[in-house]
Amino acid sequence: MGMEMEIVFSGGKRVDAKYGDFTVRTDQSPLGGGEGSAPEPFDLFFASMGTCAGIYVLSFCRHHDLPFQGIRLLQRAERSPESGMFERLFIEIFVPEDFPEKYHGALVRSAEQCTVKRHIAKGLPEFEVAVVTY
Repeated sequence: MGMEMEIVFSGGKRVDAKYGDFTVRTDQSPLGGGEGSAPEPFDLFFASMGTCAGIYVLSFCRHHDLPFQGIRLLQRAERSPESGMFERLFIEIFVPEDFPEKYHGALVRSAEQCTVKRHIAKGLPEFEVAVVTY
């Protein structure tokens, strides 16, 4: 099973991804020459990791009939001052005080099952870029 997205230029520095009935909009910040009308592509990269971890936490809670109302995840990325690259990502799972403590470790393990994280950890996907004339 594959996935196909059409990437289109939508004016200014906006670059959007279309797939199925959805359009994921991106823009650059004003500092980057854009209008700041949408998240930057790299922001969506981080958002995909956080929301992926979140869906695994939510699924765990639903599967075990645990309350998930009030649970939230806080994700922080740490950038290396030397390379300027993001080298560490932290995700904290905030649960209400009455959430059963015996499930705390299982919540962490469920978040770590994130499909996005697992792909990145394996160095996947491989990237191949080509020019096609039409």
